[in-house]
Amino acid sequence: AICSFVICNDSSLRSQPIIFNPDFFVEKLRHEKPEVFTELVVSNITRLIDLPGTELAQLMGEEDPKLPGTNNTASGFFRSLMTLKRKEKGVVFGSPLTEEGIAQVSQLIEYLHKNLRAEGLFRVPGNSIRQQILKDALNSGTDIDLDSGDFHSNDVATLLKMFLGELPEPLLTHKHFHAHLKIADLTLFDEKGNKTSTPDKERQIEALQLLFLILPAPNRSLLKLLLDLLYQTAKKQDKNKMSAHNLALMFAPHILWPRNVTANDLQENITKLNNGVTFMIKHSQKLFKAPAYIRECARLHYLGSRAHASKDDLDLLTSPGSKELQPLKSQKRSRLDSCHQEETQQRTEEALKELFRHVHSMPDSAKKKKLLRQFSKHSAALTPGSEVLMSPAPQRTRSRSFSGLIKRKVLGTPVILERRSRDATPEPERVSKENIHLLQKCGSPAHMSQAKLKSLEGRKEESCRRMRGHLLPKDSSSL
Repeated sequence: AICSFVICNDSSLRSQPIIFNPDFFVEKLRHEKPEVFTELVVSNITRLIDLPGTELAQLMGEEDPKLPGTNNTASGFFRSLMTLKRKEKGVVFGSPLTEEGIAQVSQLIEYLHKNLRAEGLFRVPGNSIRQQILKDALNSGTDIDLDSGDFHSNDVATLLKMFLGELPEPLLTHKHFHAHLKIADLTLFDEKGNKTSTPDKERQIEALQLLFLILPAPNRSLLKLLLDLLYQTAKKQDKNKMSAHNLALMFAPHILWPRNVTANDLQENITKLNNGVTFMIKHSQKLFKAPAYIRECARLHYLGSRAHASKDDLDLLTSPGSKELQPLKSQKRSRLDSCHQEETQQRTEEALKELFRHVHSMPDSAKKKKLLRQFSKHSAALTPGSEVLMSPAPQRTRSRSFSGLIKRKVLGTPVILERRSRDATPEPERVSKENIHLLQKCGSPAHMSQAKLKSLEGRKEESCRRMRGHLLPKDSSSL
């Protein structure tokens, strides 16, 4: 499992590091709110595989699973009777799977990890007398020294298969049987949208990850130990002659097949089931990690934030005064959001700089001129570096005519003179001041007499002639 270390600032815990499990919130949601967790996982399972209403109800545990070879009522009675007899034999073999039983069987798995080179492992049977001695010891709950040399690796391997075979139901449970059949049918599509015979491995892995999440905790724990053992065994097939497919043929009846069914009952699906177990063995190192979106949904369920989970977030969850620290948490989120916005703005500016450099290095052409004009129009979006390279577009000075001043005076709009126009054309500014002074003397246009209006018109024409004479060059007479 991939874990990240988080440094704790608490003085009481500073001596030991805290290991943060990436599936922390997934496990927390599973134990605290199992109904919410199951609904989240099953909704994503139905997104990947098509489960009719009956099969979906069986997966959710709302209906009893309908399995091959179980239509006869008598067979069901004898099967339950055999289960009761197996329970009377001991606390480990034949009993429902528990954490205590897993602790006993894990001794067998640990021993086999050290002896994976034995040829025909899990295929060659061991000695029946030694197996019975070992079985009685496990049922009594005593620790066994398997390294003493009294037992052979084939004895231990055969006993492990026997333990799985005597479980009341397969390790993957009866409820999941139809879902595993549908996973085997997940294949890739061609360009026309038709199914091909090539398996869609990514979707199969994702579907198995989701199904394993809703297994009972003891089943999931033992399945992980078992698949890891078979994966390591297959890696040494050059010594033990046991490939992943050969191992699947040995363990499929104990892992996936419904109890008390024969090969004839599964004639149509036996190949799918065996291939499914082979796939589990080959990809076992990926199947016990929750998908990223399940982790995110579980984290958001508790934190309600898209910020990365950190030790501060865990402190808020575990501290008694977490309600009082909510303002600090919101401040932290706002800081993260502002940092994200600044980072986005910086990336945008860098991209604009790079774009302007690219346009500036282009050969002279109509396209380049057009792009430069667009940069000029949107100069506000340019970065400071690009503004140095590009000269700003010239701005037109606003003309102020005598008639416009009269209109603004009539409408009551205050007249504001610009210093820039005064410095550029001093003579028109002087004329404008005289006109304003004249307007102030005349007062409101409603009280102007006819003679005063004619006088104003005459002065207007005179000022226009003076302006034209001021703007024309000295040698304009030659023109």
